Amino acid sequence: MIIFFCNDIRNGELAYFSEAETKHCAQVLRKKLGDTIQFIDGAGSWYEGQIQELAKRQAIVKITAKHEGTDHQYFRLHMAVALLKNMDRFEWFIEKATEIGVDEITPLLTENTERSKLRPERLEKIILSAAKQCLRTRLPKLNELTDFEDFIKKNATIENEARFIPHCHKTDLAHLKNNCPAGANVTVLIGPEGDFSEAEVSLALKNGFHEVGLGANRLRTETAAITACHTVHLVNS
Repeated sequence: MIIFFCNDIRNGELAYFSEAETKHCAQVLRKKLGDTIQFIDGAGSWYEGQIQELAKRQAIVKITAKHEGTDHQYFRLHMAVALLKNMDRFEWFIEKATEIGVDEITPLLTENTERSKLRPERLEKIILSAAKQCLRTRLPKLNELTDFEDFIKKNATIENEARFIPHCHKTDLAHLKNNCPAGANVTVLIGPEGDFSEAEVSLALKNGFHEVGLGANRLRTETAAITACHTVHLVNS
Protein backbone atom coordinates (compact mmCIF):
# COMPACT_ATOMS: atom_id res chain seq x y z
CA MET A 1 0.00 0.00 0.00
CA ILE A 2 1.34 3.43 -0.99
CA ILE A 3 0.71 6.02 1.73
CA PHE A 4 1.04 9.78 1.30
CA PHE A 5 1.20 12.54 3.89
CA CYS A 6 -0.91 15.68 4.15
CA ASN A 7 -1.69 17.83 7.18
CA ASP A 8 -3.36 20.67 5.25
CA ILE A 9 -6.96 19.51 5.52
CA ARG A 10 -9.72 22.07 5.12
CA ASN A 11 -13.26 21.68 6.45
CA GLY A 12 -12.68 17.95 6.71
CA GLU A 13 -13.39 17.66 2.99
CA LEU A 14 -10.32 18.61 0.95
CA ALA A 15 -6.64 17.81 1.43
CA TYR A 16 -4.05 20.12 -0.12
CA PHE A 17 -0.84 18.23 -0.79
CA SER A 18 2.60 19.83 -0.49
CA GLU A 19 4.76 20.28 -3.57
CA ALA A 20 6.99 17.34 -2.54
CA GLU A 21 4.07 14.95 -1.98
CA THR A 22 2.42 16.17 -5.19
CA LYS A 23 5.59 15.44 -7.16
CA HIS A 24 5.83 11.96 -5.64
CA CYS A 25 2.17 11.32 -6.38
CA ALA A 26 2.07 12.59 -9.98
CA GLN A 27 5.58 12.26 -11.37
CA VAL A 28 6.95 9.24 -9.53
CA LEU A 29 3.83 7.12 -9.09
CA ARG A 30 1.97 8.50 -12.12
CA LYS A 31 -1.31 9.04 -10.30
CA LYS A 32 -4.05 10.76 -12.30
CA LEU A 33 -7.26 12.69 -11.77
CA GLY A 34 -9.92 10.51 -10.21
CA ASP A 35 -7.46 7.99 -8.76
CA THR A 36 -8.12 6.83 -5.20
CA ILE A 37 -5.23 7.26 -2.77
CA GLN A 38 -4.57 6.91 0.96
CA PHE A 39 -2.73 9.35 3.22
CA ILE A 40 -1.96 10.11 6.86
CA ASP A 41 -2.13 13.47 8.65
CA GLY A 42 0.62 12.82 11.22
CA ALA A 43 -1.80 13.47 14.07
CA GLY A 44 -3.46 10.08 14.40
CA SER A 45 -5.75 9.63 11.39
CA TRP A 46 -5.54 8.17 7.91
CA TYR A 47 -7.73 8.98 4.95
CA GLU A 48 -8.96 7.74 1.62
CA GLY A 49 -9.74 10.16 -1.15
CA GLN A 50 -9.90 10.87 -4.86
CA ILE A 51 -7.58 13.24 -6.68
CA GLN A 52 -9.72 16.21 -7.65
CA GLU A 53 -7.07 18.58 -8.99
CA LEU A 54 -3.52 17.84 -10.06
CA ALA A 55 -1.31 20.83 -10.78
CA LYS A 56 2.46 20.86 -11.02
CA ARG A 57 2.98 22.03 -7.45
CA GLN A 58 -0.18 20.98 -5.65
CA ALA A 59 -2.66 18.14 -5.70
CA ILE A 60 -6.08 18.55 -4.14
CA VAL A 61 -7.76 15.40 -2.87
CA LYS A 62 -11.45 15.05 -2.01
CA ILE A 63 -11.71 13.02 1.19
CA THR A 64 -14.08 10.05 0.97
CA ALA A 65 -13.27 8.34 4.28
CA LYS A 66 -11.43 9.09 7.53
CA HIS A 67 -10.19 6.44 9.97
CA GLU A 68 -8.52 6.59 13.37
CA GLY A 69 -5.03 5.12 13.38
CA THR A 70 -4.27 1.95 15.29
CA ASP A 71 -0.87 3.14 16.54
CA HIS A 72 -2.13 5.17 19.50
CA GLN A 73 -0.10 4.46 22.67
CA TYR A 74 -1.43 4.78 26.20
CA PHE A 75 2.04 5.82 27.32
CA ARG A 76 4.45 8.44 25.99
CA LEU A 77 8.08 7.72 25.14
CA HIS A 78 10.69 10.46 24.84
CA MET A 79 14.17 9.43 23.70
CA ALA A 80 16.93 11.99 24.36
CA VAL A 81 19.99 10.71 22.50
CA ALA A 82 23.47 12.21 22.18
CA LEU A 83 24.27 13.31 18.65
CA LEU A 84 26.74 10.97 16.96
CA LYS A 85 29.83 11.82 14.95
CA ASN A 86 28.61 9.41 12.28
CA MET A 87 25.26 10.84 11.18
CA ASP A 88 24.35 7.68 9.28
CA ARG A 89 24.08 5.87 12.61
CA PHE A 90 22.00 8.62 14.17
CA GLU A 91 19.70 8.65 11.16
CA TRP A 92 19.36 4.86 11.47
CA PHE A 93 18.22 5.33 15.06
CA ILE A 94 15.69 7.98 14.00
CA GLU A 95 14.23 5.66 11.37
CA LYS A 96 14.00 2.58 13.58
CA ALA A 97 12.65 4.46 16.61
CA THR A 98 9.89 5.86 14.40
CA GLU A 99 9.05 2.35 13.23
CA ILE A 100 8.98 0.92 16.77
CA GLY A 101 7.01 3.84 18.18
CA VAL A 102 8.54 6.89 19.82
CA ASP A 103 6.62 10.07 20.59
CA GLU A 104 9.44 12.57 20.97
CA ILE A 105 13.14 12.68 20.09
CA THR A 106 15.69 15.16 21.39
CA PRO A 107 19.24 15.18 19.99
CA LEU A 108 21.65 16.02 22.83
CA LEU A 109 24.93 17.89 23.09
CA THR A 110 27.01 16.29 25.85
CA GLU A 111 30.58 16.59 27.12
CA ASN A 112 31.75 13.76 24.88
CA THR A 113 29.70 14.68 21.81
CA GLU A 114 32.00 15.11 18.82
CA ARG A 115 29.49 16.76 16.49
CA SER A 116 27.60 20.01 17.07
CA LYS A 117 25.48 20.40 13.93
CA LEU A 118 22.67 18.48 12.31
CA ARG A 119 20.19 18.95 9.49
CA PRO A 120 16.73 18.74 11.07
CA GLU A 121 15.00 18.91 7.69
CA ARG A 122 16.73 15.69 6.63
CA LEU A 123 15.76 13.97 9.88
CA GLU A 124 12.15 15.09 9.41
CA LYS A 125 12.14 13.47 5.96
CA ILE A 126 13.47 10.22 7.45
CA ILE A 127 10.75 10.29 10.12
CA LEU A 128 8.03 10.87 7.54
CA SER A 129 9.32 8.14 5.23
CA ALA A 130 9.51 5.61 8.07
CA ALA A 131 6.02 6.52 9.29
CA LYS A 132 4.51 6.05 5.84
CA GLN A 133 6.32 2.75 5.32
CA CYS A 134 5.03 1.38 8.64
CA LEU A 135 1.53 2.92 8.44
CA ARG A 136 2.12 5.08 11.50
CA THR A 137 -0.45 7.84 11.61
CA ARG A 138 1.32 9.82 14.34
CA LEU A 139 4.66 11.46 13.64
CA PRO A 140 7.12 11.75 16.53
CA LYS A 141 8.12 15.26 17.52
CA LEU A 142 11.74 16.10 16.68
CA ASN A 143 13.22 18.71 18.98
CA GLU A 144 16.18 20.95 18.23
CA LEU A 145 19.70 20.03 19.27
CA THR A 146 19.77 20.67 23.03
CA ASP A 147 22.55 21.07 25.58
CA PHE A 148 22.51 18.24 28.12
CA GLU A 149 22.32 20.49 31.19
CA ASP A 150 19.52 22.57 29.67
CA PHE A 151 17.57 19.42 28.86
CA ILE A 152 17.93 18.06 32.40
CA LYS A 153 16.76 21.31 34.00
CA LYS A 154 13.76 21.61 31.68
CA ASN A 155 12.80 17.95 32.00
CA ALA A 156 12.95 18.10 35.79
CA THR A 157 9.84 20.32 35.78
CA ILE A 158 7.69 17.69 34.04
CA GLU A 159 5.34 15.81 36.36
CA ASN A 160 4.18 12.19 36.26
CA GLU A 161 7.07 10.88 34.25
CA ALA A 162 9.54 8.02 34.75
CA ARG A 163 13.12 9.09 33.89
CA PHE A 164 16.05 6.79 33.19
CA ILE A 165 19.73 7.14 32.36
CA PRO A 166 21.56 3.97 31.28
CA HIS A 167 25.35 4.30 31.55
CA CYS A 168 28.52 2.20 31.76
CA HIS A 169 30.14 3.62 34.89
CA LYS A 170 28.70 0.74 36.93
CA THR A 171 28.28 -2.90 35.96
CA ASP A 172 25.65 -3.99 38.47
CA LEU A 173 22.76 -1.71 37.49
CA ALA A 174 19.25 -3.16 37.42
CA HIS A 175 17.86 -3.55 33.91
CA LEU A 176 15.50 -0.95 32.47
CA LYS A 177 12.81 -3.62 31.97
CA ASN A 178 12.68 -4.22 35.73
CA ASN A 179 12.31 -0.55 36.58
CA CYS A 180 10.06 0.86 33.87
CA PRO A 181 6.42 0.94 35.05
CA ALA A 182 3.80 -0.11 32.50
CA GLY A 183 1.58 2.71 31.33
CA ALA A 184 3.95 5.45 32.47
CA ASN A 185 5.25 8.34 30.42
CA VAL A 186 8.97 7.69 30.02
CA THR A 187 12.09 9.67 29.15
CA VAL A 188 15.33 7.78 28.48
CA LEU A 189 18.74 9.41 28.11
CA ILE A 190 21.33 7.75 25.89
CA GLY A 191 24.95 8.89 25.91
CA PRO A 192 27.49 9.35 23.09
CA GLU A 193 30.61 7.46 22.13
CA GLY A 194 32.53 7.48 25.41
CA ASP A 195 29.29 7.59 27.43
CA PHE A 196 28.03 10.37 29.66
CA SER A 197 30.59 11.92 31.97
CA GLU A 198 30.29 11.11 35.66
CA ALA A 199 29.27 14.74 36.26
CA GLU A 200 26.43 14.39 33.76
CA VAL A 201 25.22 11.17 35.38
CA SER A 202 25.32 12.87 38.77
CA LEU A 203 23.34 15.85 37.47
CA ALA A 204 20.68 13.57 36.00
CA LEU A 205 20.36 11.58 39.23
CA LYS A 206 19.94 14.78 41.23
CA ASN A 207 17.07 15.77 38.93
CA GLY A 208 14.89 12.69 39.14
CA PHE A 209 16.53 10.27 36.72
CA HIS A 210 17.21 6.67 37.74
CA GLU A 211 20.34 4.84 36.63
CA VAL A 212 19.66 1.56 34.86
CA GLY A 213 21.40 -0.99 32.66
CA LEU A 214 20.53 -2.37 29.24
CA GLY A 215 22.18 -5.77 29.58
CA ALA A 216 25.61 -7.29 30.04
CA ASN A 217 27.08 -6.16 26.72
CA ARG A 218 28.44 -2.70 26.01
CA LEU A 219 26.35 -1.17 23.23
CA ARG A 220 26.92 1.51 20.66
CA THR A 221 24.82 4.62 21.13
CA GLU A 222 22.31 3.86 18.37
CA THR A 223 22.01 0.22 19.51
CA ALA A 224 21.48 1.28 23.13
CA ALA A 225 18.81 3.77 22.03
CA ILE A 226 16.88 1.17 20.05
CA THR A 227 17.26 -1.39 22.85
CA ALA A 228 15.78 1.09 25.33
CA CYS A 229 12.98 2.03 22.95
CA HIS A 230 12.05 -1.59 22.36
CA THR A 231 12.31 -2.44 26.06
CA VAL A 232 9.78 0.23 26.98
CA HIS A 233 7.41 -1.17 24.35
CA LEU A 234 7.86 -4.72 25.63
CA VAL A 235 7.01 -3.57 29.16
CA ASN A 236 3.81 -2.09 27.74
CA SER A 237 2.87 -4.98 25.46
